[in-house]
Amino acid sequence: MKRKYILPFLLFVQIIVLQILSFFPEFVERFYSNGLFPISSKFCRIALGSIYFSVGDWIYFSVIFIVLRWLWEKRGSWKKDWKNNSLQILSFLSIFYFLFHLLWAFNYYRQPLFEKMKIQTDYSDADLLAFTKKLILKTNAIHNQITKNDTSKVVFPYTQKQVFIMNLDGYNQLANQYPYFEYAHPSIKKSIISLPLIYMGFAGYLNPFTNEAQVNDLMPMYNFPTTTCHEMAHQMGYASESECNFIGFLASIKNKNLYFQYSGYSFALRYCLANWSVRNPKILDQLLKTIHPGILKNYQESEAFWKYYESPIETGFKIFYDNFLKINQQKDGLNSYNKFVDLMVNYYKGKEI
Repeated sequence: MKRKYILPFLLFVQIIVLQILSFFPEFVERFYSNGLFPISSKFCRIALGSIYFSVGDWIYFSVIFIVLRWLWEKRGSWKKDWKNNSLQILSFLSIFYFLFHLLWAFNYYRQPLFEKMKIQTDYSDADLLAFTKKLILKTNAIHNQITKNDTSKVVFPYTQKQVFIMNLDGYNQLANQYPYFEYAHPSIKKSIISLPLIYMGFAGYLNPFTNEAQVNDLMPMYNFPTTTCHEMAHQMGYASESECNFIGFLASIKNKNLYFQYSGYSFALRYCLANWSVRNPKILDQLLKTIHPGILKNYQESEAFWKYYESPIETGFKIFYDNFLKINQQKDGLNSYNKFVDLMVNYYKGKEI
């Protein structure tokens, strides 16, 4: 086989291998998610964690610049040399695809968290209602401890840099109960593209090539701890968005700091209320009457923030990311974020929140 065909052929081989790998989650869990990945991710976080800016983002910018320059240089040769140009594109995609999976994305094929934690997947409306009511009582209580009244919204008193450090307490507490959630060697950074990120409708992301967690530093601060915990869960090798929501929620409410607990509980409650808006709007109206007005003010603050930046760009990127998730073992696409309600309701059956 000629050298120029090797990488394009390997791209085809990789796609076939991944299809086969999806049938062996225990193999991926053992040899990659708990084998190779912790070593490579630890190395990346140690090497890059102390650098204040996102190395991964600058790598992205550099690659995009190189690709655009290459396309510009080849603009006049597509008709004459379309075959070689196409092979070069496929070769680039083959290398990109390989590194993407080797450094992080094999985690899409690992054992589901509900199996690992022995959590059921089905629940009734009665189960959801009982959980939502308990969640409201807990969120109200923490809100009252912070604000000393029902009507004031929570104003977050810590800086973003402080959040990155203080979040470790929640993960330490969580790891005491579940050792596989142990988090070490932080590499969490403010996104250098926070404004474009808002227009795309995203609060954070993980760079899979450098294992740097990026958090949008323009979003309302009461959301900041749980969003950061979500991205930290991705760093630990949890690819599912619903699982990272669940882990981020647990790490937030386990934190000894009340503001961090409020971030987690209010985050979870908002997802439950959104669930009821679809299941039974009448029940939603009843539930809203039992929530402190100050909590609802925080929700309104967040809603107004994201609505201000709504644009066709967000729609386009969300369609892209929805399909990206579906291709990568998350059949519900963007709706998989909401699936963490399933994990919460079943996890807390018979337990106090």
